[in-house]
Amino acid sequence: MAQQHLDPTDPVAGPAPTGDALAGYLRAQATEFLRALRLHRETGSGASGSEGSVDAARALRRSARRISASLHTFQSLLDTDWCEGMRPELAWVSGTLAMEHAYTARLERLLGALHRLSGSTALPAQVGGEASPAAGSRAAGAAPVPQRAAPRHAELRTPPTSTTERGNLTVGAAKAGALLDRQLTLARTRAHSAALQALGSSRFHAIADKVAVLASEVPLTRSAAGTDLRPLATAAKDRLTDAVAALPLLTAGHPYNAAALVHGLSPDTVPHPQDAPWHQVRLLLRLHRYAREAIRGEPNGTSVVDLRLLSAGQALNRHRDASEAAAAAAQAARTPRIAPATAYALGVLHADQRHEVEAARFAFQQAWQKEAVSTR
Repeated sequence: MAQQHLDPTDPVAGPAPTGDALAGYLRAQATEFLRALRLHRETGSGASGSEGSVDAARALRRSARRISASLHTFQSLLDTDWCEGMRPELAWVSGTLAMEHAYTARLERLLGALHRLSGSTALPAQVGGEASPAAGSRAAGAAPVPQRAAPRHAELRTPPTSTTERGNLTVGAAKAGALLDRQLTLARTRAHSAALQALGSSRFHAIADKVAVLASEVPLTRSAAGTDLRPLATAAKDRLTDAVAALPLLTAGHPYNAAALVHGLSPDTVPHPQDAPWHQVRLLLRLHRYAREAIRGEPNGTSVVDLRLLSAGQALNRHRDASEAAAAAAQAARTPRIAPATAYALGVLHADQRHEVEAARFAFQQAWQKEAVSTR
């Protein structure tokens, strides 16, 4: 018999959680924030940050997101002026600390895709042009592979079109990888410096002081103590459901339908407008998950895990990552005076990541439909 999952927003799921439960959740998240901040200061940070400082920054982002989400969902139970002052500041902290990790993950994703698309175990090093032999080897993550001249009669056995396309991709892959390495490593370094500057700023210290107060005193309204949290959590769930209903799930239910490639050759540098509704659903899904945590009194959301929501969230995370990676590849392809083989490799890489966007939409559709069926 299939295991049943109780929805904490259901009025018959158990005793009504009130403002006291929300206060406990916010205090726990504020304590996690302060603990992560202390760990970050103890571990220090070098040019790229130690492992401990990276973990501490991740914990800071996690607690800041949960506090901000709770202020959004349960704002009617909290002091309005305090909420409106805290939410944008917490979003600034979370967004600033997330950039370095995002650039690191984006570079790894793109270099891994180039590695796979080149059809070889190592990308060949190229001499001259955009990449030196050392840069090409570093971008591929492997030692350079010497190129051997093909025998003349090989051209008679291999279709010329296939040979040309594969050759252009292999030749341009190392240069494309080196170009992406330079651009994204520079962006990551700047993000790291910006994060360090932010953590030492008076603005961040003011936020930390407010979070320290929150760890002991939550500014609830007078009526919050007797107010059921579940209607507010249900409203967050309804907003998510409405946003999902507006998505083209019927199209996403068919793999490789190429909808994510529409406008792929557009000269416009802005992100794909069709991605925005999916990004919005990702944010609403996060709000829904955090509201469930607050109702259940789970500081880190580890006690009870809804595997369906987890799968849907992971698919949307992959969607976001692939979308941003495709944009990075397109931006690199606009670099002036790059070789045609490099531009070709970046174009193939862009199309590959847009197909990853398509695959993530399909995975989300599958996860969401399972959830919908299970609640009937």
